[in-house]
Amino acid sequence: MAFFKKLKEKISGTNETVTEKFKEGLSKTRNSFTSKVNDLVARFREVDEEFFEELEELLLQADVGVETVMELVDELRWEVQRKNIKNTEGIQSVISEKLVEIYKAGEELDTDLNMQDELTVILMVGVNGVGKTTTIGKLAARLKDEGKTVMLAAGDTFRAGAIDQLVVWGERVGVEVIRQSEGSDPAAVMYDAIRAAKSRKVDVLICDTAGRLQNKVNLMNELEKVHRVIGKEIEGAPHEVLLALDATTGQNALIQAQTFKEATNVTGIVLTKLDGTAKGGIVLAIRNKLNIPVKFVGLGEGMDDLQPFDPEKYVYGLFADGLEKEAEE
Repeated sequence: MAFFKKLKEKISGTNETVTEKFKEGLSKTRNSFTSKVNDLVARFREVDEEFFEELEELLLQADVGVETVMELVDELRWEVQRKNIKNTEGIQSVISEKLVEIYKAGEELDTDLNMQDELTVILMVGVNGVGKTTTIGKLAARLKDEGKTVMLAAGDTFRAGAIDQLVVWGERVGVEVIRQSEGSDPAAVMYDAIRAAKSRKVDVLICDTAGRLQNKVNLMNELEKVHRVIGKEIEGAPHEVLLALDATTGQNALIQAQTFKEATNVTGIVLTKLDGTAKGGIVLAIRNKLNIPVKFVGLGEGMDDLQPFDPEKYVYGLFADGLEKEAEE
């Protein structure tokens, strides 16, 4: 139980509202996955090979990913042997500890945005329908609340209604949106936006992009061109390339991530709709498979439900009920 106590101590020193958001946002996964773990612990008095096999199956159902599951179960076997654990009492605490360790993979991942002293350019990428525009709006609101001036660039000029959707978010948040007509060259929009952001001395420019995956070559060429134009105007930009992924699509999100990773230098993941899936283990699969940090997660519909990712709060959200029950006992 030492891990659970440490976890509670670390979390209690942070914003309780945010901790509750993780607990609430992961309720679907917890109700599905953790209730099954509880059943498993109740059925097995001893930690034996059959217990590990059934635990493997549960983790795979939560979309943790084959490689991550194998690594986790191997680590658990070693830990059980090392600590001479004979029964399943307190096993959830051990599982939780190993999940945090695997996510961190021996290193503290930087989940902070790479903010610059002058203009910071954030490029948002992702397929249509993952909540990319909504994420841009919520991120703009978050940065504005932190006292930064924000501008948006409507670079998705191909999808009907994409520009209007971004403009609506701009009005809602109270930030300017630089746009051209539908069908315009996205790189030209970025050029105009950077010039405007510089002249108005804006702190952060968030750029939307098209999300078509039908033709990977076109997507790559387009993103490379946008990247090139931004880099020409500001050395070292874009400073962040955030990939929006829909958590409800599970393993398909990994395929999308791989495609975008090939097309552009993705620096962080924004995992949307985490509250809408029973397969929240995809966070671990992304980290393990792609070695890209999850920087933000969508935990609900509200404006403040886009939260910076925290592995401890995430694991607490997954196991809150079981861990608290173990602590009581």
